Parts: sequence; structure tokens; C-alpha cells
Amino acid sequence: MITRGEEVEASALRQRGWSIAAIARHLERDRKTVRTYLTENREAGVRRRSKPDRLAQFVPYLRARFDDNAHIWATSLFDEVVKLGYDASYPSFVRQLRQAELRPHCEACAGVKGREYIEIAHPPGEELQWDWFHRRAPWGGMANILLGTLSRSGRMRGVLAERLDQAHLVEAMDAVLRRFGGTARIWRTDRLATVIVPGSGEVQASFAPVAKHYGAIVAPCPPRRGNRKGVVECGVRYSCGRWWRTMTATDQAAAQVSFDHFCTTIADSRLRPPGKFIDPPEDGSRMPWPTVAELADTEPLLTLPAAPYPAQIEISAKVAANATVAFRGNRYGVPPGLMGIDLQLRHRLGTNSLEIHAPSGVLLASHRLAPGGSGAVVRSQEQAAALEKVVLAQFTSKMPCDRKGNYPPGATAQAQAHRLLAGLGPEVTVDLNVYAQLLEGGYR
Repeated sequence: MITRGEEVEASALRQRGWSIAAIARHLERDRKTVRTYLTENREAGVRRRSKPDRLAQFVPYLRARFDDNAHIWATSLFDEVVKLGYDASYPSFVRQLRQAELRPHCEACAGVKGREYIEIAHPPGEELQWDWFHRRAPWGGMANILLGTLSRSGRMRGVLAERLDQAHLVEAMDAVLRRFGGTARIWRTDRLATVIVPGSGEVQASFAPVAKHYGAIVAPCPPRRGNRKGVVECGVRYSCGRWWRTMTATDQAAAQVSFDHFCTTIADSRLRPPGKFIDPPEDGSRMPWPTVAELADTEPLLTLPAAPYPAQIEISAKVAANATVAFRGNRYGVPPGLMGIDLQLRHRLGTNSLEIHAPSGVLLASHRLAPGGSGAVVRSQEQAAALEKVVLAQFTSKMPCDRKGNYPPGATAQAQAHRLLAGLGPEVTVDLNVYAQLLEGGYR
């Protein structure tokens, strides 16, 4: 086999009158090979098959089967062609099927890859796109990060949430909006079950009051049109590549501080092509590219309400040995005697209190929230006094036991032993003199 460059050179030399032998010596190729490419019109760079194509005779059958169903499994087709005489292996069949490009394209199932697209104009302050992304956290478990991105400028802010239920989603949304300093008029989301009714484009009845509280319109992405939410998808990819993979935080609070710093510095300093937002000068001069922060500062956002939507956060926490439960970096006291029991913690957004309920729903304690992550122990005076009383009652002045001493069975244990032995019947005795007499009589 010769290359395309060698074929071009050989053809040019042949037109100049060179002999095939001279061309072969010049190209350091066998003259039979050179003659074959010059006389038989072989395609350069493509090796001739040494064996016949085993799939060729089955191509019409496979095309007909793909007309029946474009998504039929290759394993099913392999079973069918084997019965028709195909004698190669399944990997060879799949490779030949892929190289021949026999499977037709299905537009309905293709998603967004490979489709034509057009840039969508986003007026300033019009749209804010939302999306979750999840990563395995260095501190254990999963890190759930809600990312919000302004569609026009690309400014993004994110919050790490403990859970993915609707109450935690509302809390994370409010925290993101506070970082933006306002909200856009439209919230663009994918079909989150906590926002959109599954299988439809309707907003969840429990989420509609949330959007009304902030004065926003919820606009779900059309089905199977992920490009419609491309701004936040790019933000997720950028955050993972530039922040998450090199993050050094060892807990969620430190990760939140790190991400806030990343968004306000590195992410906001990105350059944005001005042609997407501003008409170029008429004199044809080159316009400097603005940064994300410069574009975002010109977006008019709606004013946020003074307090977040009053969604109720509910989580379960186990009572520790010091009669406290953990909640967001602090511990809150409960009555003593509940160690190891799972209690329900309830916190309504916009308030500064935490309610602790028993599994039956009875209110056990209510505390004022301490600053998150401060490591404080919040306990009422009554709880402290009750716990102290329980702890002191457990104290003793006795000497520790001597575990290495000698402790033979006592009188009570011996009496019980005699009772047990009496139940076994009379004791069997053995007289060795009788055995001796028998032995002596046997030897005589």
C-alpha cells in the first residue's frame, strides 16, 4: 500500500515519461505495487481486503430490519444473521455494522447533539437559569450544588444544599438570589420534579406560591431540548473544571466560602464577546470585550422580598450522649433519656428558631438558631439542670472491681450445684478392689 502523496508523485512522474521501474526505485517501493496503483486505479491509503467482507451478503437483510425498527438491538440482529449463515463473532459483527453505518438516524431520539442551533437573544434582566449538579464530596456523601446563571451576562452564583427536597431547593434559591442582589423576570429550569409536574409542563402546586413570592415566571425547558438551558449548563461545566477539581475544602461550609470567592473573582472576570449584546461601531473599529461582571452590573433585576418564602425545612437527627442533636454545625439540647432516638428537626425559612419534635410529633424543645457552623451548644437552663441531675445520679464512690482476684463458688452457687446434681440420680461409685479380684481370678 502506498500513500496518497506517493500516488500523486508517481502519477506526475509517469506523465513525464518515467518508467515504472525508475518510479519504484525513486519511491523505494516494489514495482508491482507501483504498477497496480497506476494501472488498476486503486485508492491510495486504503488497504485491499485479504478476506471477503462477511457482512456484505447480509446488508440488504439488515437494512430491511432497520426499516422495521431503527432501535433493534445488535444482539438480536446477530442471533438472526447467525441462523442465516453469518460465521464471524459478535464483536466483528458490531464493528462491521458500525463501519457500514447501516443503523438509520432517529431525530426524535437524537437529543441535541449534532443539531443546528441559533443564538437566543436575552434582554437584560429577563432570564435566570437554574440547575443542580452533584459531585462526590471529600468530606463524605454527595455535594448538591444549586447553580443560578443570568442568561445575558453569564454571571453565576451557587449554594451547597444538604438535600434535594423542595424546602431545601427554596432555601438554596433564596440564598442564590440574595447573592445576585435581585431576581430575573423568568426562571428557566429543566423538568425538576420539585418544580414541574412530571410528564407535563405545569408548575407544581406547592411551588407556585414560591414563584409568586419572588414575582418570577417559571418557564420549563421544552422536552428533549437541553440546549435551551445552555447558559447554566456551560456554568456547570466551567465550575466543575475550574473550581471543583482543584478545591481544597474539607467540609461543606468551607466549600461554600470557596465557591463564593470563585464566583465573585475568577468567574466574574471572564470576558464576553460584545457582538452578542452590543452592536459593533459603524466605523468598524474593534470593540473591547466586557467582563461578565461589567455586563451583569447593567442588568436590571427585580427587588427581592425582605424575607425568604416560608418553606419548612424538616430533617431527622439522632440524639447524642450529651442529649443534643446536630443541625448545621451546631448542637441543640433535648430532654435527657433520649440517647440514640431519631428526632424530627423543623425550621421555617425566615424565622430564627428550631423546633425539635419526637417521632410521635410531640414538641420536645424550641431553640433560637445559632450562626451556622459556629460549633455552639444551645441548651436551656431547664435542660442543663435535668441533664446534670441524671449525670450526677450515675456517679458512684465504690472502688473498681478486682478483675484478677480469686472468686471460688459461694454458698448460694454450691447449693444450686447440689440441686442440679440431685436431679441426675444417685452417684455411681467404682470399687477398684473388685476389679483387682477379678483380674487375679482370671490369671489363675
